[in-house]
Amino acid sequence: MLGICRGRRKFLAASLTVLCIPAITWLYLFAGSFEDGKPVSLSPLESQPHSPRYAAAGQRERESLEVRVREVEEENRALRRQLSLAQGRGPAHRHGNHSKSYSVEEGTGDSENLRAGIVAGNSSECGQQPVVEKCETIHVAIVCAGYNASRDVVTLVKSVLFHRRNPLHFHLIADSIAEQILATLFQTWMVPAVRVDFYNADELKSEVSWIPNKHYSGIYGLMKLVLTKTLPANLERVIVLDTDITFATDIAELWAVFHKFKGQQVLGLVENQSDWYLGNLWKNHRPWPALGRGYNTGVILLLLDKLRKMKWEQMWRLTAERELMGMLSTSLADQDIFNAVIKQNPFLVYQLPCFWNVQLSDHTRSEQCYRDVSDLKVIHWNSPKKLRVKNKHVEFFRNLYLTFLEYDGNLLRRELFGCPSEADVNSENLQKQLSELDEDDLCYEFRRERFTVHRTHLYFLHYEYEPVSDNTDVTLVAQLSMDRLQMLEAICKHWEGPISLALYLSDAEAQQFLRYAQGSEVLMSRHNVAYHIVYKEGQFYPVNLLRNVAMKHVGTPYMFLSDIDFLPMYGLYEYLRYHVWTKGHAPTNFAKWRTATTPYRVEWEADFEPYVVVRRDCPEYDRRFVGFGWNKVAHIMELDAQEYEFIVLPNAYMIHMPHAPSFDITKFRSNKQYRICLKTLKEEFQQDMSRRYGFAALKYLTAENNS
Repeated sequence: MLGICRGRRKFLAASLTVLCIPAITWLYLFAGSFEDGKPVSLSPLESQPHSPRYAAAGQRERESLEVRVREVEEENRALRRQLSLAQGRGPAHRHGNHSKSYSVEEGTGDSENLRAGIVAGNSSECGQQPVVEKCETIHVAIVCAGYNASRDVVTLVKSVLFHRRNPLHFHLIADSIAEQILATLFQTWMVPAVRVDFYNADELKSEVSWIPNKHYSGIYGLMKLVLTKTLPANLERVIVLDTDITFATDIAELWAVFHKFKGQQVLGLVENQSDWYLGNLWKNHRPWPALGRGYNTGVILLLLDKLRKMKWEQMWRLTAERELMGMLSTSLADQDIFNAVIKQNPFLVYQLPCFWNVQLSDHTRSEQCYRDVSDLKVIHWNSPKKLRVKNKHVEFFRNLYLTFLEYDGNLLRRELFGCPSEADVNSENLQKQLSELDEDDLCYEFRRERFTVHRTHLYFLHYEYEPVSDNTDVTLVAQLSMDRLQMLEAICKHWEGPISLALYLSDAEAQQFLRYAQGSEVLMSRHNVAYHIVYKEGQFYPVNLLRNVAMKHVGTPYMFLSDIDFLPMYGLYEYLRYHVWTKGHAPTNFAKWRTATTPYRVEWEADFEPYVVVRRDCPEYDRRFVGFGWNKVAHIMELDAQEYEFIVLPNAYMIHMPHAPSFDITKFRSNKQYRICLKTLKEEFQQDMSRRYGFAALKYLTAENNS
């Protein structure tokens, strides 16, 4: 049997908190494979036949390069020894308010493009080390659209946060889906010294929709062209990243390269590491115009203030219009247009060393731009094959990516010492609430859990739902952890309607779930199932928080509040859609239910916890109840207090599937203090009910005493 209930609307306030973990500072040293401080270029000449004269010259270059590499390695070994001695004398300088962080750039090569018009100044002396102030904010822009790209952004951000030592300001150009996902993620992640602003990508479509684009990124792949117009007018410079980027070093090192720009250089780019723009990949291959191999736009340094003065908008539009007359469409989205502009204006480019964008594309020649994987700073998965791309070091690259993919994001909530964070209301409220708790209270951990903010990733997989016109649709709501994953396929087979699930997982378990779901024909055939990941933190299972997350993101007028261990009868979804009254369900008269042919009303009783269908605007679950005990009972009591009526539906039932006892119920049974604290929380909840509902709430206390 099942019940449906509806009543007066009440709103409960939810608290947001912050957990700050002290930072650990890492120092990274780079030993590069460069000649005279320049990266090895990927010259078009390499693809030409090798004459004896050419081979002899190449041999001399290689020998010279090997000598230089040994010199650089010896210099770095000496530098490491010096740093070790300095650290041994004391680390106090790391925490001073006036100290600075220094980011060393090992050279910026001109390659052969110097002869094509790129002005001198891309090379640098090893002794000239650009400076990034300790607390200087680094600005990063990312274009992101959809569910999958949102997952990619999280991995990118993790890799940046892991290495960073500076405040960060992310500028996310996002569609409505990505904004909802990432706004919630960052709000619940609450990393100190990180600010996030969103810009509506859908409002920018008209700026680039006139450009036909064959690239899989679609219209969003063109939006980096309009960043000078989109980002704040007072923002002078920004690092622009694709979502499929992984950092292997502190992003401050890349930010420091802006200090090396000279003259009219306004774009920092790495040479393209394939033969795409040389036009020799296949017969009749006709790429857009580019300077030599062209440049890859997965990593861009933009001097926004100078670009605006140069009338960048007019520049790229005129170039695109001219080239589209012959090319008809772009093949590589914004990259084609950037390269066409650079072909006409080579002085705009400051060429970055290849290690700032090691491209793992289908036709990559990236292996020729470095000697050892330890040299690399940024890895770019710019092939549709992603982790399946071919490269002799692909296992190393894949392991680095998977490390950040499964890395515990909670560990990245560390403070930047000496860099004050902006005032955060939620953080201040958390500190106030925690300060009011008595740490000597034996139930302190229970009380503290109520204020814990769990990092939350909404819509972890693609989701589609089309509302029905009759306003009777029902979403099944449930929560689960990794040990109940096997129930998903059975529930999807029994319930064909929309489902909203909150999954309590670690970062590593979230990736296991992703692989499980992608390998399941049943789950992949269902697009109306919303999976919301709530990341693990603390010692209790936050059952009511999970339920609230799943409820909050229901898109139908009604919700069926279930548990993952209960299997709906076949056809229950359609049955409920035609029996959704404006009423509800409570302690069931089973004898009456067995013979009933019409819905009937029942009264609330103590400790009853039915599974109910309610309107979407029903009260949330009380977060003070975690783990086992009273989590549903308290919610049903709240519904009754708000004058919901409970109606039993005949001919509707669920099957409770057998399962091993949960960890929390085991703790309840074996730990006396657990039971004492649960009893205390129950009493406090009843007192709160009395304060909110007055005389009407006395029956709950009386019923509890008599039960």
